[in-house]
Amino acid sequence: MTSMLEPGTINPRHQSHLIIAGIVLLVLMLLSGIRPYDQATWLMEVLPVMIVLPLLAFSYKTFPLSTLLYGLVFVHALVLMLGGHYSYARVPLGFELAELFNLSRNPYDKIGHFMQGLVPAIAAREILLRGHYVQGRRMLAFLVICVVLAISACYELIEWAAAVVLGQGADEFLGTQGDPWDTQSDMGFALLGGITALLLLSRWHDQAMALLPGHHHAR
Repeated sequence: MTSMLEPGTINPRHQSHLIIAGIVLLVLMLLSGIRPYDQATWLMEVLPVMIVLPLLAFSYKTFPLSTLLYGLVFVHALVLMLGGHYSYARVPLGFELAELFNLSRNPYDKIGHFMQGLVPAIAAREILLRGHYVQGRRMLAFLVICVVLAISACYELIEWAAAVVLGQGADEFLGTQGDPWDTQSDMGFALLGGITALLLLSRWHDQAMALLPGHHHAR
């Protein structure tokens, strides 16, 4: 006989699914590091995954995240590892998209920056709501977008620093492909990702957070 879990109770199956997902990501990360196009680029691209995965594992008992956010982190990690292995300007999927939409450049890096807005938007939304740091949907949306743009700007500064330190060796990491407006378009796609998260995922996110232990939704 199967008993229904009350909202706010951690499902043991949820824990096992997260463990499996973590193992899958570790295996895929190791595979992505086998003969990448550029070793330094691979390291810089997957470094966020190396940092975030242990943090999520150690924080699970004290601050478990919503299933939606864990799922988005998983997908974002896949995007980063694929881009790190091939370098963003050489990802095969990007060439297929460029041919499909008649684009002049490989657009895979824009997928990465879109996810760089989408996933932090949900993460920021979850922290702000669960911590009761903000009330009111308009202020919530404003602060979430501010966080998204701040993260995007910080990443562009990191790219700039890499270009200064590494010189031409940073070309694969930057992935500008000769576009003088690449930095601005990167931030534009992050902004688009953040707006998409708020418009399309907010209700789903609320439902996912309602299942977390001790969650009281602040409106």
